Amino acid sequence: MVSCWGVDKHSQLKTKMTHPGNPELLNEILQLLTDQGSGGFAEGIRLLVDEAMRQERSHALQAQPYERTDARQGHANGFKPKTLATRIGPIQFKVPQVRGDLDFYPSALEKGIRSEQALKLSLAEMYVQGVSTRKVSAIVEQLCGHSVSSTQVSQCAAALDAELDTWRNRPLGCFPYVFIDARYEKVRQGGRLLDCAVLIALGIGLDGKRSILGVSVALSEAEVHWRAFLSSLQRRGLHGVLLLVSDDHAGLGAARTAVFPAVPWQRCQFHLQQNAQAYVPRLDQRAAVAQAIRNIFNCPDLASAQARLKEVVAAYANTAPKLAAWMEENLPQGLAIFAFPAAHQRRLRTSNPLERVNLELKRRTRVAGLFPNEASLLRLVSALLAETSEEWEVGKIYLNMENQNPALS
Repeated sequence: MVSCWGVDKHSQLKTKMTHPGNPELLNEILQLLTDQGSGGFAEGIRLLVDEAMRQERSHALQAQPYERTDARQGHANGFKPKTLATRIGPIQFKVPQVRGDLDFYPSALEKGIRSEQALKLSLAEMYVQGVSTRKVSAIVEQLCGHSVSSTQVSQCAAALDAELDTWRNRPLGCFPYVFIDARYEKVRQGGRLLDCAVLIALGIGLDGKRSILGVSVALSEAEVHWRAFLSSLQRRGLHGVLLLVSDDHAGLGAARTAVFPAVPWQRCQFHLQQNAQAYVPRLDQRAAVAQAIRNIFNCPDLASAQARLKEVVAAYANTAPKLAAWMEENLPQGLAIFAFPAAHQRRLRTSNPLERVNLELKRRTRVAGLFPNEASLLRLVSALLAETSEEWEVGKIYLNMENQNPALS
């Protein structure tokens, strides 16, 4: 058990002097300190706190040991050992127990318990913020004079699981625009290192603010994982979705069609431009191809964008036939935004809102490096996303939704 607790000796001496008890205790402690000096601090504190706790139990019972009185509220029931790691080393106290209906715990140790809980939360927070377990141990040793192991840090972080599970399963509402994306982290399973998918959904609500709608971590097949994730968003109440924005992830297309069959899909224009480069036959053509695609996406309306696309496809039909065929098939997937308000199109054309989130996640997960299991990865990612989402929900609006009804545009 780990604690930064230091016993308040003055308050315990006050407790001792204001209650009748062992008159030889103070002399015993003074003799101990005289004989052993600072080496007797731990034993002196133990004696003092144990006596203070016994006196507090007698006060709570309204009776001294073996005293017969009608005012008695219960009965003493021996002692239970409890070890606290204090600044001067571990000390084992004898915690008085009671039996009966009386709810009793000595106040002398309540401060230690609160400090211990605060330390555990601090350890979990350091872990969440990407501080390595080695650094966490060093920080705690400087603060408390007592180090902690990486296992203890992980155990403290696990205390966040219940709260994070509640956040991941909270009810959702109406979000007209939803961005979805995936990233991968290394997880150890059965002695092997595997790529574990982290699926994230971001929504823009009717108030124009962003919110992280959900996150899922799994080693399952792509389509199965995507379908389960999107279905979970629906079960939690996600509705009113008018547009899905994402890159063309493996398995996402089939899952999206199954769960949101009537919702238009906007494929990320930035990734489309990058994907096109794989089909450019010569290096000196890349800049021109990128500019041609940008010109299509920057058209003022759908009709002009489609017309420009036909021109570009025709221009490369002979010099780069594979590129022309790819553009004809894939670039129309980046034109769905033209059906929505012009004021919204700039922020709906790419999955950049989630790309920035992924960069921050990468910065934090890089410290952890390898995750021992899926649960540890889910814990860290969930905590970071919950913090990000909370900042967004109390911050400025991301998209002005006033007087803009996307459904009628």
